[in-house]
Amino acid sequence: MDDKRLTQFEKKIEKLAQDLEKTKICEYVNIMNNPKRLLYINFMAGLARGLGTAIGLTILAAVFFYMLKSTVDLPLIGKYIAQLINIIENYR
Repeated sequence: MDDKRLTQFEKKIEKLAQDLEKTKICEYVNIMNNPKRLLYINFMAGLARGLGTAIGLTILAAVFFYMLKSTVDLPLIGKYIAQLINIIENYR
């Protein structure tokens, strides 16, 4: 009976060890112990996030202005912008 329990215990420990290997805790600890590498990884992640935001916003704005161009009479808006520019130039 004890041998059976011991075998089950060994199997559970083996599975736990495999699960810990899958989580890659060792790599995480190595990164946390190396501040230069941690800063580099966070810097690169920030650059990628910023670039993705800029590209996404550009595409979203282009689609918005394309839809606005097809639905709104832009010369009307152009008149208001021209008047605004004239007012600003008169106050200089």
